[in-house]
Amino acid sequence: MKFVILGCGRVGSSLATALYVEGHEIAIIDRDEHAFRRLNPSFQGQTVVGTGFDRDILIKAGIENADGFASVTNGDNSNIISALIAKRVFRVPRVITRIYDPARANIYKKFGIPTISSTVWGANELREHLLYAELKSEMSFGSGEAELLEFEVSANLVGRSVKDLFVDGQALVTCVVRLGQAIVPTGAMIFEEGDLVYACVATSFLGRYKEMAGY
Repeated sequence: MKFVILGCGRVGSSLATALYVEGHEIAIIDRDEHAFRRLNPSFQGQTVVGTGFDRDILIKAGIENADGFASVTNGDNSNIISALIAKRVFRVPRVITRIYDPARANIYKKFGIPTISSTVWGANELREHLLYAELKSEMSFGSGEAELLEFEVSANLVGRSVKDLFVDGQALVTCVVRLGQAIVPTGAMIFEEGDLVYACVATSFLGRYKEMAGY
């Protein structure tokens, strides 16, 4: 797949390297050519000096054939403008942007562009490590409103059914791994010792869910 990344800071350089190592075609843009020094020496993708709202720069980076675009500079305005151009002008199928001001997230959602807020994500990660250490967060959705949790079945859950961890609109068990085999469970499935559970839970419900899971 072809991806264009705007911003070669710590996040952008790490993202570019990770995608490149996985075998994808990568072009990364930054206005400072010295920023490309952050890229791993193994990175052999395209580097382009310029701004993400310059049409010619985006075309040079291959935006017209891109499968995805991520804007991760340190400026919210630059990120959202370039993301809008990628989505609306060049019709890139997958577009995502990083923002620092979480208050802007709802505005960007109206444009149909997913956002990752460093502030919200970082605060949620710290909060979860302090409060819910036994429930490991694998992924955050939206702007942190929901989490995908991983945890081993507690003694209190052994012998109980999956439906006991279902709360309409708040929590849903999506997968159970038993003896190395992944199972998409029914509500009637009975938990056994050693089961590894994956559940999607509303962030506001984590405290209550911890109690339900027996932690």
